[in-house]
Amino acid sequence: MTRPLAPATGLQPPHPDGTRLIGRRVVLHFPGFEPLDAGLHHARYQRVAIQSGRTWGLDLKVGPLSTHRSAAYFDISCLSGQTCTETRFHIFDHAALVSTLTGRTLLTRIVSGFYSAGRVILSAGMTGYFRHAWRFGLFFVFPFLLVALSVLVTLCLATLPITLRMDAWNYLWSLPLALAFVRYAVMPVTARLHTLHLFADWDLAIAMANLDRPDVDRWLAACVAGVRKAMEEEADEYVISSHSMGSTIAAHVIGELLEEDPDAFKGKQVIFATLGGAILQCALLRPASRLRQRVGLIARTRQVFWLEIQCLTDCVNFYKSRVVSLTGHPDAPQAKNAFIRVKNMLSAERYKRIRYDILRVHRQYVLDTEKQSNFDFTLMTAGPLPAARFADFSPRDLASGGDAE
Repeated sequence: MTRPLAPATGLQPPHPDGTRLIGRRVVLHFPGFEPLDAGLHHARYQRVAIQSGRTWGLDLKVGPLSTHRSAAYFDISCLSGQTCTETRFHIFDHAALVSTLTGRTLLTRIVSGFYSAGRVILSAGMTGYFRHAWRFGLFFVFPFLLVALSVLVTLCLATLPITLRMDAWNYLWSLPLALAFVRYAVMPVTARLHTLHLFADWDLAIAMANLDRPDVDRWLAACVAGVRKAMEEEADEYVISSHSMGSTIAAHVIGELLEEDPDAFKGKQVIFATLGGAILQCALLRPASRLRQRVGLIARTRQVFWLEIQCLTDCVNFYKSRVVSLTGHPDAPQAKNAFIRVKNMLSAERYKRIRYDILRVHRQYVLDTEKQSNFDFTLMTAGPLPAARFADFSPRDLASGGDAE
């Protein structure tokens, strides 16, 4: 059984610039669209914390995973100089939804994916993508073009006898040739590029925009209840972190909580950190009016500091976008954008290995760093500095803050 965290004291030594260091933190994390349950996310965090601890000179201890009904959490202890920070890290994974979407037959996944793509186009999503983040537009189009081209080439190979006006017995080699093309060319490439996984991602994007799936609605309601319970814990700050598709989910959950209880965050310091956030993936679709309303509600909640971490070399995020404004709230407080460079976080050798893997680069927001730079997920969620400091963080901030007395 995981031990309760010590009460928040607020007595940590201040940062030299006046920032009060964190004694106790509560994190509510909404992961991206990955086939990982809470146990696997916990295992990843343990691995990441080891390397990040070396990078930043932190003594990090990650406790075991505890589950209670649908909730899952673990505790983290971080020693930095004379500062001790304790964090309770809640995970709101959507592995069950991912499994439902990716566990269908191949034909169903392909047909459903193209159907979702059609709905995105008809809902003006693709137009919005190319207008506000053209690389994300290409990210949307690419998997569907790849599969469509693969199907076309396969059909051409299979029907070569007709095309070349050859005798029917030539199907004895044209059909096996078409099957070999699928087996040895199409399948390895689509697997390496996670093509069908991306098809399922667009299925969920449509569901999050339309809110027309009962299983999704039930799951969101369960998350709202879990967040409400977690927010009852005493802490110096509450970090709602989200990655990729998880940012849309978090916006729905936090927005629904505030709709039900406008004073849910009263007296609390809340940081909404969207990492490579893809809220606009859903919010730019015409039917996503509820999501856009909730974005505005979160932005206007004065206890919430919204921090958008964006990256130029990540084509899956909306680089330099103003999420709040683009969802119809130009008069509301805007999210603070902070920009990172993956190559500044990793060794040259490691960066060279991953730089052309789109989804691997996109995951870097929640992985470990090998070099000190202006962002580190473990440092933000378990370190001594307030998460809001990562709006303009420098490694010098930790060096001076960790030794404060």
